[in-house]
Amino acid sequence: MEANEVSEFANQMRESGGEESLKSISLGISILAVLVAMVTVLGHRTHTEAVLMQSRAGDQWNEYQAKKIRMDNLSVTLDLLAIEPTANSSLLETKRKEYEAHVEKWKDDLVEEQAKAREFEAEVSKAEAKASRYDLGEALLQISVVLCSITLFTRRRHYFLLGLTLGAVGVFVACSGLLLH
Repeated sequence: MEANEVSEFANQMRESGGEESLKSISLGISILAVLVAMVTVLGHRTHTEAVLMQSRAGDQWNEYQAKKIRMDNLSVTLDLLAIEPTANSSLLETKRKEYEAHVEKWKDDLVEEQAKAREFEAEVSKAEAKASRYDLGEALLQISVVLCSITLFTRRRHYFLLGLTLGAVGVFVACSGLLLH
């Protein structure tokens, strides 16, 4: 739209008593644009949270795996000590008990490590569900801005009302993301 077309349109709106209507449409579009920005920021932060939680879950599983490998290695060592001939049986028995204590401790640690990793994975799922809601809300709000903008060109109010309705749905969907726990 060229500059003279914009001024012609503004003159037509004024002549038809539409200046007040033009202001309300512009205000509605501005409010929707702010809502789009807010929901976009929430979506980006939630996606970041999901990535960080996924990283923590991976780290936790790595910790689990490291302890599991150490425990398995020590179990093999215990098996070998049982069949190894020795001249100092008291030293062998001391080492065997020490290694068995480590294995028992790591068994308990493995249960904890696994539980923590599963908690992080659950947090990832929650963050991804929230992010999906924010993304859908953002898309609906962006479409509503476009529909409301069409009103300025077509001068047909039903685009504005449809845009506001879609914007309200977008806000509702985005807010439903806030309620997920």
